[in-house]
Amino acid sequence: MPCTLRLAEELISRASVTPDDAGCLDIIMARLAPLGFACELIESGPDGARVKNLWAKRAATSGSSVARKRLFVFAGHTDVVPTGPLDQWSSAPFVPSHRNGRLYGRGASDMKTSLAAFVVATEEFLAKSPDTALSIGFLLTSDEEGPAVDGTVKVCEALTARGERMDYCVVGEPTSVERTGDMIKNGRRGTMSGKLTVKGVQGHIAYPHLAKNPIHLVAPALAELVGIEWDPGNAFFPPTTWQVSNMHGGTGASNVIPGTVVIDFNFRFSTESTPQGLQRRLEEVLVRHGLDFNMQWVVGGLPFLTTPGTLVNAVRDAIRAETGLETQLSTTGGTSDGRFIAQVCPQVIELGPPNATIHKIDEYVAVADIEPLKNIYRRLLATLSQTVSA
Repeated sequence: MPCTLRLAEELISRASVTPDDAGCLDIIMARLAPLGFACELIESGPDGARVKNLWAKRAATSGSSVARKRLFVFAGHTDVVPTGPLDQWSSAPFVPSHRNGRLYGRGASDMKTSLAAFVVATEEFLAKSPDTALSIGFLLTSDEEGPAVDGTVKVCEALTARGERMDYCVVGEPTSVERTGDMIKNGRRGTMSGKLTVKGVQGHIAYPHLAKNPIHLVAPALAELVGIEWDPGNAFFPPTTWQVSNMHGGTGASNVIPGTVVIDFNFRFSTESTPQGLQRRLEEVLVRHGLDFNMQWVVGGLPFLTTPGTLVNAVRDAIRAETGLETQLSTTGGTSDGRFIAQVCPQVIELGPPNATIHKIDEYVAVADIEPLKNIYRRLLATLSQTVSA
C-alpha cells in the first residue's frame, strides 16, 4: 500500500470532529520530528472546546548567506464536520473503506488526504534533497470547520508577534473538480454578514393607521438593495453579491402587526470592494428610505488574491508535469483559512483533490487522485527550492 494512502487511512480513522483533533496532530508530528522539524503546539479556546494548532518548521540548511531564508508553508486542518445520520452511510464514517476505487470516510476529501500528501511529499523531497535552501513549515489546526476563532488566526497572530514571516503557502483544501490539479484557488472572496433590525409600531391588524408595519416599510429598500450592482468584479473575481439569508418579524399571531423585523444578510465581496464601502452604501439606502433601524456587522474574512508569479507558476508547472493538465485559476466557493494566512503571507494558493463529496454522506476520494496530489506537492517543493537557490 502506498505511504500516502496508508497515512490518509490512519488520519481518517480518527474521529476529529471540530474542535477535537483526536490525535491527528500527534501522528503528523511523529512523522515530522525525525525530518528535523521543530514542532510547537499552540492551544487556544475555552475549557471543553480547546483547539489544538501545530506550527512545525524546518529551517533551510544550505544556500546563500542572505539574512532570511524563504519559508514555504503547508497549511490545513485536521478537524472534520459531523457525520450526519450514521444509518445513511454505506460504511462507518471513521473506518476507512474501499469500494470501486474510492477511499470512503469522513475527511477523505476535506482534507485528510491532503494532510497525508503534505507529509509524504515532504519526506520524499527531503530524502532526496536534505540540504535545501528552502525553509519548510506546517500550519495545521483543529478549528477550521467550526468558528475558526481559535485556529489558524491564532497561529498567524503568534508568528507575527515573534517576527516570523511566510513567503509562500499552499492550503490543502479540496479545490479540484474532476481530477486532482484541474483547478486551484488563487484567491477567495471576502465575507461580511449583517443583522438589520427595522423598527415599527406594533398594533392590531384591523387598525393599520394606528400602527407602523416594519415589513412593509423595509420592502422598498430591500427591492432596491437586490437590484444594486455592488461592483463589476475583475479578471479574477465575479461581481460582489448580496443575499438575504433570514427574515423574522411578528408574534406568530395572524392579527398583530409586528413591531420590528430582523433581517440577516451576507455579502460575498471581491477585491474591488471594501467592508467599509459596502456598509456605507447599504446604510445610505436605508436612510434614504426613512427607516428607523439599527445594524450589526461581522466581517468574517477579507478577500485575498495571489496573481500569477513565483508560487502560481510553480504550482502550474508541477501540475502540468505530473498530470498533463493546464490548471484553471479560480476564486469561487466559500471561505477558507487562506483568508487569515494571506494577511501575513504574500503568496497563498489552495490545491487539493476533487471536492464533489465534501461534507456529504459517503464522502470519498478516488484512490487514483492520491499519489498525483502527493507528487504535485513534492514537485512544488523541488521547484521552489531551486528558485530560492538561484
